[in-house]
Amino acid sequence: MNCRGKSITFGERTRIMGILNVTPDSFSDGGRYLDANRAIAYAHQMIEDGADIIDIGGESSRPGALPVSTDEELARVLPVIEALANGAETLLSIDTYKPVVARSALQAGANIVNDITALSDVDMAGVVAEMNAGLILMHMKGVPRTMQRSPVYRDLIPEVLAFLRQRVDKAQAKGVCPDRIMIDPGIGFGKTAEHNLEILRSLDAFRSLDKPILIGTSRKSFIGKILNLPKPDDRLEGTAATVAWAIAHGADVVRVHDVKAMCQIAQMTDAIHRHTDLNPP
Repeated sequence: MNCRGKSITFGERTRIMGILNVTPDSFSDGGRYLDANRAIAYAHQMIEDGADIIDIGGESSRPGALPVSTDEELARVLPVIEALANGAETLLSIDTYKPVVARSALQAGANIVNDITALSDVDMAGVVAEMNAGLILMHMKGVPRTMQRSPVYRDLIPEVLAFLRQRVDKAQAKGVCPDRIMIDPGIGFGKTAEHNLEILRSLDAFRSLDKPILIGTSRKSFIGKILNLPKPDDRLEGTAATVAWAIAHGADVVRVHDVKAMCQIAQMTDAIHRHTDLNPP
């Protein structure tokens, strides 16, 4: 996948996407990196720890979150993207559903648009195509403010697959290069704990879309529910189990908070699952 001058290869090993929330209210690290200098320093640490992609978001998508204005979102993310784009080989992703934010972020140096609404705004595909950017299409039932209020599906996996297939077709019809599209089943976005487990059990089914698969389970509430861990920071081991399982069942990219630990999890799982070359110390 070549995205605005930077490329990434899938299949040879699992790729690590580090989460950088430049927000006051994200579910796990809200407020920690709202200051641009702290955010930039943390991004450099994630790169040193092995992140292949840094996913930068200026609007929380946690359950119950309210939207923020375009101006506020841009004020949060652009200084960080501009600073990281200078000299960094790591790809930068902008986590937004707003075409105006996506365009400005790509112009500032981002390479990928991570759209949790999967082109709910029809103009987003045009921006991505015009800018030769990568695109992540995620399934979400509802909107962040209300998505966890008793989500119901008649047949979960076929419904999520059909949605993603339709959005992939839509993106390609609008000119997005097929080789620049990733898919994300949307763990925790309009899903119960059992729904999330069912998606993880059924990851192989998403191979039918013939796109790299991104999975984001890091510190999410279904892990806390299963392990009785109300604090997101306590969910490292639970996250590790979901990351290893996802890699073994087809995930190409894992989106995580704890980059260093999850790089080790991925490297070990790849050695088993992908038969990667061993790299002893």
